[in-house]
Amino acid sequence: MTGFWLERAWLPDGPAARVLVRVDRGLITSVSTVDTIPLGVERLRGMVFPGFANAHSHAFHRALRGRTHGDGGTFWTWRERMYALAGRLTPESYLRLARAVYAEMAVAGVTAVGEFHYLHAGGNEMGEALRTAAAEAGVRLTLLDACYLAGGIGEPVRGVQERFSDGTGERWAARVAELREDGNTRVGAAIHSVRAVPREELALVAGAFPDRPLHVHLSEQPAENRACLDAYGMTPTRLLAEAGALTPRTTAVHGTHLSAEDVGLLGASGTGVCFCPTTEADLADGIGPARELADAGSPLSLGSDQHAVVDPLLEARALEHGERLRTGHRGRFAPAELVAALTNHAAIGWPGAGRIAVGSPCDLVAVRLDSARTAGASPDQVVLAATASDVAAVVSGGRVVARDGVHESLGEVGRLLGEVL
Repeated sequence: MTGFWLERAWLPDGPAARVLVRVDRGLITSVSTVDTIPLGVERLRGMVFPGFANAHSHAFHRALRGRTHGDGGTFWTWRERMYALAGRLTPESYLRLARAVYAEMAVAGVTAVGEFHYLHAGGNEMGEALRTAAAEAGVRLTLLDACYLAGGIGEPVRGVQERFSDGTGERWAARVAELREDGNTRVGAAIHSVRAVPREELALVAGAFPDRPLHVHLSEQPAENRACLDAYGMTPTRLLAEAGALTPRTTAVHGTHLSAEDVGLLGASGTGVCFCPTTEADLADGIGPARELADAGSPLSLGSDQHAVVDPLLEARALEHGERLRTGHRGRFAPAELVAALTNHAAIGWPGAGRIAVGSPCDLVAVRLDSARTAGASPDQVVLAATASDVAAVVSGGRVVARDGVHESLGEVGRLLGEVL
C-alpha cells in the first residue's frame, strides 16, 4: 500500500484541500481529507488533477515540428511533407521516435494516449513498436488502428499511401484482430476519413469491433466536405450516420466545418468530438463549433494530433480561446468543463480513469501554483493560467513517472528527442 497527500485536488465534486489518496496495485483504494501527512506518503504540492488523456495522436508527426512553416503553404502541402516522413520510417526508428514523443507527453501530464495509427507498412510491426514505446514511457495506450483504403473519394492509394492500406476492409479487420491487448494497451478501430474509406466499406469498418472505441477524422477541411457532397450528395457526417458509425463509442476528430444538421446528428447519437486546437491553428484548419456540440450532447475530448505543441493545458485553454475568438464572448466553457475534456479517458476506452476516486487508476498531475504563470491564480481557475512547464509531478498507475519536466526512467526529454530527430 502506498499513498499521496495532495495539497489541493480536483475531485469529482470539485477542488478540495488536504486530500489523502491511498493506492494498492495502481488503483485508488481510498480518498479522504486529513490535515497531517502520514508516514510513508508522498506530498504533492499545488493543484493535483487526474491524469490527462491525449485522445488524438499521430506520434510520427512530431518529427515535422518546426520544419513546415518557412513557405506557408496549406494543409495539403503539409501533407506532402508528412508523406515523405512516413515513407522513411521503420519499426525500429518508429520505436525510438514514439518513445521520445510519449515521454514528452508523460512529463506534460498525459497518462493515456489514443494513437490514431495508420502507418501499418503491411503488418502490425509498427503497432507493436507503439505498444513498446508507450509502456517504456509509462503512458497507457489505446491503439486506434485506422482503415485506409483510398487516396481520395473514387481514387486509388498512390505512393506512400500504400503503406497505410490493407487493400480491403476485410483484410484490415483480420489484421487488427491479431493485435494483442494487455494491462497497458487497448485496441480500438478508426475510419481514417470518408476520403480514405469508400462508402461501401464504411459499415463494415464501423461494425467490425462493436465493443471497442471507434474514431474518425471528420470535416477537418472544406475540401473534404465538397468532395463528399459532390460524390454522395451528403455531408461526411450524414454519410457516417448512414453507415451506422455514429454511436456513443465513436469519437469524431476535429469536426471543424459542420452544418447545424451535422451538429444535431453527432449530439443526438452521443458521438464524442475530439478537438485539437493547436494543430487546427497550426494547419489553418479553422475553429469548430465546440459549444454547440457540447450543448447538443457530444462529450468533448482533447488531442495534440501532429504535436506542434505537446501541452494538454494549452489545448484546454485554446478550446476556450477559440470559442471567444469565434463568438466574441468569454466564458464559453467553465474551468470544470475544460478539466472534463482534459481528463476524458472514456473517449479512448479507459472509462474508469480520469477521476481521483476509489477504484480509478491512480493517475495524478501536480500543477504548481507558485510559478511565474500561476502565482496569484485562483486554484479553481489555474487550468486557464498554467502550461506544461508548471507540471511538477506526474503519477501513472500509482508510480511517479516524471518530476519537473524530467522523465524518471528516460531522463531529459529534450535530449531524448534530440537523439532521434
